[in-house]
Amino acid sequence: MCLPNYPETKSALKEWYQKMKTGQFQSIAELRTIFPNADKVGKLTVFNIGGNKIRLIAAIHYNRQKIYIREVLTHPEYDKNKWKE
Repeated sequence: MCLPNYPETKSALKEWYQKMKTGQFQSIAELRTIFPNADKVGKLTVFNIGGNKIRLIAAIHYNRQKIYIREVLTHPEYDKNKWKE
């Protein structure tokens, strides 16, 4: 898994995936013990990945231990705020 034009994101996204797969988070507070820069934006959670190069936007259902990835964007794409529409 990586952004097509950004193969350098592969290892960062893989590391994020492994941490999410093995973690069992009950709240944003618990999630921040592993991902201190995770931000709650409305009903979504935004992760800074790869040294702040990319943003992963997800809906997390803590009660079901499910995560739904909504977007994986470069920092400039994220700054356009189109993901909020």
